[in-house]
Order: sequence, then structure tokens, then C-alpha cells
Amino acid sequence: MLAMAEGRTSWLNPTLGGLPADVAVLPHVLGAWAIQALSPWLTPAFAARLPFVLLLAGTLTLVWYATFHLARTEAAQPLAFAFGGEAAPLDYARALADGALLATIASLGLLQLGHETTPELAQLCGVALWLWALAAAPYRETRSRVVAVLALPALACSGAPAVGVALGAVAVLICARSAYRQVHRLTPWWLVSTALAALAAWGLGAWHWRVNLPDQSSEVLDIVKLLFWFTWPLWPMACWTLWQWRRQWLRRHISIPLGALLVGLLTSLFMGGSDRALMLALPGLAVLAAFALPTLRRSAGALIDWFSVFFFSIAALAVWVIYSSMHWGVPAKPMANILRLAPGFVPSFSALALTAAALGTVAWLWLVRWRTSRHRHPLWKSLVLPASGVALAWLLTMTLWLPVLDYARSPTPWVQAIAKTIPAGQCVRALGLSRVQVAALEAMGPYEVRADAGAETASANCPWWVVNTKADQAAAAVPGWQLQGEARRPTDRQEKLLIYRQTTP
Repeated sequence: MLAMAEGRTSWLNPTLGGLPADVAVLPHVLGAWAIQALSPWLTPAFAARLPFVLLLAGTLTLVWYATFHLARTEAAQPLAFAFGGEAAPLDYARALADGALLATIASLGLLQLGHETTPELAQLCGVALWLWALAAAPYRETRSRVVAVLALPALACSGAPAVGVALGAVAVLICARSAYRQVHRLTPWWLVSTALAALAAWGLGAWHWRVNLPDQSSEVLDIVKLLFWFTWPLWPMACWTLWQWRRQWLRRHISIPLGALLVGLLTSLFMGGSDRALMLALPGLAVLAAFALPTLRRSAGALIDWFSVFFFSIAALAVWVIYSSMHWGVPAKPMANILRLAPGFVPSFSALALTAAALGTVAWLWLVRWRTSRHRHPLWKSLVLPASGVALAWLLTMTLWLPVLDYARSPTPWVQAIAKTIPAGQCVRALGLSRVQVAALEAMGPYEVRADAGAETASANCPWWVVNTKADQAAAAVPGWQLQGEARRPTDRQEKLLIYRQTTP
């Protein structure tokens, strides 16, 4: 993104270290735009994250409105009481929409992947756009047409053309048989959107064969485990919805989210149980989970509540214990384990982070007390603790554990080690390095990296060479090159980087 923003590479065909980057274009364009617009006030790394924050917020908003419009349909409304007193249709729809929003936040799979700067977040927003366009068609016909035309090409430009085409086929089937004239008239717009998605993927070279079906029982078991924890607590509620509405799966409030769920689920299975592909099933799964709330039994709701209380309370306690060990040495063993896994780590104190974490923990305790008290609760009560627990886990991780996670996972330590040997701005040959390593050298060095050049490549103006080797492998003698040093990530015990300097051009 930084190279695109600085004009060092093409926006439509970006390169990384001189090699084709093979990346999803749209998310990188958004990041590059943000860097260009905000670079005078924000660092490039922080500016590049802002579009992805907006994508996540947009996804949550679209899921809310999609559920609201689906719950407004006559088939989704509860039966009227003989003497009245039932909820107003719009109030009922808003309550279910609130439940879908909480369900999306509560999914454990979104805890990590939803806060990364990755193309999958743009894909997730594309699926949410698809969901909203179909759900809102009877009430927002013109806007639905515009969103329908944009949603699938956006998916294709974000690295998921097959998902876009599959969703287009599902949308055409749903619209073609719909009893709503507004929805039926949306059919040609979905055909156009599907064709544009296929053409965009072809023009950007985004079609790649990534099918990797599981061929061993252990791989199948791993996929089952992934489905169980990644989609918790949504999957039991979605299953309950499908059972309760088992004779009405073709109703639009079931068929639309079910279509999104099946496309995301099948994509994950065909990719060998990819968690990033499975994330695309979350919007549909959240909507289905919301429709379970009116008929969810008290015992099932209590099970979800108590699981959330125990799981997230223990997780929060573990975070606080390790934080106490890092800063006050009580207990001593957690800090000793951290130093063993991340040698050289020095804790840094932040009063702001500590205050935010403390307030978040107090809010969690208050919510637990509110949920277990005896008074009337809203329809979405069973999803409050799971969603709040996920938010608490994210908050504590990003405040109390952020320094140690940055030290353990960030490439900064080994880039700084390289900087002790290679001055900034030098040309570095990096044949064989991963894309992450090349990007780190370009952005954090900064260096002029040639990922297509090795020791034997003729280049008098590129006198440095960084090569990746096993940690226990001795440095090889290379004619015309002299070993200058080595660098490694503190937590990496498998690999190290050797730094050579050219002696004879």
C-alpha cells in the first residue's frame, strides 16, 4: 500500500520487490488512498488501517439493516394474539436486527480476523452488501439495484471472484422465484453484476485455482473443530432456526441468509477448511441466529450465558494475571515463560491502556450482574454476554497484551537488527524471502528491495544480499560475497536471516 501511495508501483498491477504482488487490488487501493489523504497527520501504518475499520463498521451496519428488512416481511412476523398485545412489526424487526448485530460481534471467528488489515475484511463487507441488496429490495428498490451492481465486482476485486459468481447465481435463483415484484425485477441487475465480477477478475488476473479438498480423516476432524469454535455461539442458534422454519426454507427471510451461509461454508470446505473463507459465512449465519431468538428455549439461552460467563471471565483473569506478572512480578512464572518464548522483551507501562482495560472489566462485571438479575430482558438477551465477552477479550488484548504481541509477531526487531548492518536506503537483494519479509524491508527499512535478485544476479548497484536459512544451519561461503551478520525474530527458533555484502561487483 505504501509503495502504491508513493507512486513506486502500479495501482492495478502492483509489484513487491520487483515481483508481481499477486494481491487483491481493491483493499490495497483503499489503503493507499488513506495513506495519501492522511499521511500529513497520521503514520502510513495507522492510516492504512482506517479503511478496514470502516469496512468492519459497514459490515455490522449492513447486517443490522438486512435483518431489519427481512424481519419486516409478513412471513417472518410472529402470529398475532387473539386479544392483541403482540409486538409492533417495526419494533419486532428492530429487536431481531439488534440480535443479528450482537450475533455478528459475538462470533469467536471475528475476534481475530475481523481486526486485521486483510482483503478478507473487504470480502466480508461485499457479502454484507449482497445480503442487504436482496433483503431491502421490496422497500428500497433503486438503492438495491445500485448495491447489487457494486457488490459482486467488489468481491471479485477483493480477491474472491468465485464467491462473487456463486452469490450471483444464488441471487438470480432467489429473485427469479420471488413473489415480490420489486425483487423479481432485480434479476437482470444481478446477472449484470455477476458478469461484471467475472470480467473484473479476468482483467485483474484474479482467477486462481485454490481448491484443496481434505483427503485425510485428521483434516476432516480439524475442519469440524474449526466449524465448532469459529462460529460459536451462532451455529446452534442457526440450526434451531432452520429446524423451527423447516417447512419454510424458501421464504426470503430464511433463503437469503441461508444462501450466503452455504456459499461461505462450501468455499471454506473446498479450500481445505480455510478460516478466512469461513468468515464470509458469518453475516448469513448471524441473520439466521437472530431468527432463533423468539423461540429459543430458556435452557438453551442459559447454556450460552453460562458458557460465556465462564469462558470470558477466565480469559480476562488470565490476561490480568499475566499483566500483573509482567509489571509487578506477581506471580513470577508467567513473566519467566514470556522471556523464555520472547527473549529480550521489556514491558512498557501505559496508564491509558490500563485505565481502558480496567473500565472494560468493570463493564463486563456489571453486564454479568444485569444478565443474571430478575427483571424483564429484551429479546436479544441471550447474545449480550457472548458479544460483550468478545469485545472484552479484544479490548484486554489490545491494551494489556499489545506490547508483548507486537514484540513477538512484528517484524520490527529483525528489521532493526538488519539496520545495524545495512544503512537505510540501500538496495537489498532478497531472492527467496516471503512477501511479508519483503514488505517489511521496504516499509520499515526503508530499503530498495529486489526480490527477483540473488547472489548470482548481475547488479553492481545492489551490493547487499539477505538470505533466509534454517536457524541451525551454518552460513555458507559464497564467492564474491562476505558475511556481515545475521538477524532473526526473537520468537522464531526455526529460521534466521544472513546478511551478505558484495566484495566483487
